[in-house]
Amino acid sequence: MAELQVAASTFPFLYSMSGLDALKHLHGLGYRKFEQMIFPPHTWPADMSGDDRRAYKSWLDGEGCEITSFCYPLIDNNPNAPDRLMRQYTLDRYFEAVDLSAELNCPYVVMIPGVYGGLIDPPKAWLDEWFVESAQAVVAHAKDTGVRILLENVPFTHRPSAEDMKELCGMIGDIGVNFDVCNSVYIQEDAAAAIRMLGDLVENVHLSDTPADVFKHDKLGTGIVDVKPSFEALQDIGYDKMTVLEIITDANLPGVDPDGDIIASHAILAEAGWAAL
Repeated sequence: MAELQVAASTFPFLYSMSGLDALKHLHGLGYRKFEQMIFPPHTWPADMSGDDRRAYKSWLDGEGCEITSFCYPLIDNNPNAPDRLMRQYTLDRYFEAVDLSAELNCPYVVMIPGVYGGLIDPPKAWLDEWFVESAQAVVAHAKDTGVRILLENVPFTHRPSAEDMKELCGMIGDIGVNFDVCNSVYIQEDAAAAIRMLGDLVENVHLSDTPADVFKHDKLGTGIVDVKPSFEALQDIGYDKMTVLEIITDANLPGVDPDGDIIASHAILAEAGWAAL
């Protein structure tokens, strides 16, 4: 089986670089495959001119690089909000992300259920209904574009587990899973067992580390995530797609070193069996 390839996320550079500049920066570290974050002003399709889009494509094609996934994080959007206007706002942003993804030949857009865990949340059945309706609309928008929508397991949503992802895929139809190993471990799942249970639903993988008591996405080797069992599980299911190093630290903050975190994390992945940088 071919070595599993590794992409780098632009997450650390949301507030310090444009999306394209972040790609160029990560390329300087040795990466040719990337997960691009959708977030203003980093990369925000609604504000991108035709020249902006052509600049992305020209650079990617010229350097032989690829954006392998787009991810729109849960910051000021909610695909299962009680307010239909917020749901529609969120859908419109996902539609724009899909269109940009298609234009740049990126195969995946990652979609996340909305935030959950307030003092009095709506019934989970309502949240399911709203989210499934939203996800089906995004899937329909992506039809015939070459872009596939993936659901991500995230601890602070109403559907945080791998089993939740499988159930939602069955409810939505024609959708896959972006499996986040760190998120799975943080909620005390057996991530390797979760990967085997999901099987070929897994089409993209996120990796990072976290302590047990505070939810983070730190460099590997600093917390409770052991990547080796997940690598073995991915081998068992015949996984041959991308693994994304999703290290989340703000490059603007003093004393942080996202470049060093990414490189050190990749070295740990390479020791476990992933392709070296």
